[in-house]
Amino acid sequence: MATGKRAGSRRAARPAPTLDRAVLAYAGGITLCVIAWGYLVYMAIDFGGSARTGNAAAWLLLVLAALGAAACLFIGLMLIARLGNAMGLSGPSSPPQDDSSPDQPSTRPAGGGRRAAR
Repeated sequence: MATGKRAGSRRAARPAPTLDRAVLAYAGGITLCVIAWGYLVYMAIDFGGSARTGNAAAWLLLVLAALGAAACLFIGLMLIARLGNAMGLSGPSSPPQDDSSPDQPSTRPAGGGRRAAR
């Protein structure tokens, strides 16, 4: 190993792993949404069976359970997207950059290229 004035380690020290509370919150929310979704689907199936036997109130409960299951699935998918953003797997979306805006004239020639500019 070198012993000069500027000698140092060749590798940087590994940073200590940190516990990100946002990632844990998103993961917990996703878990709760998946559990609630599964329970509501199970209840919708059960209410559908009792509605077919003639219980009229079960139809309303079937619709409410199905809507709740769809809402839980949607919220869970949104939380998955936020979890990916919090973990750095995906970045926030930005609007596409438009090269030509109506306020500024284009600096490019209208057509042709180098040969046409001669």
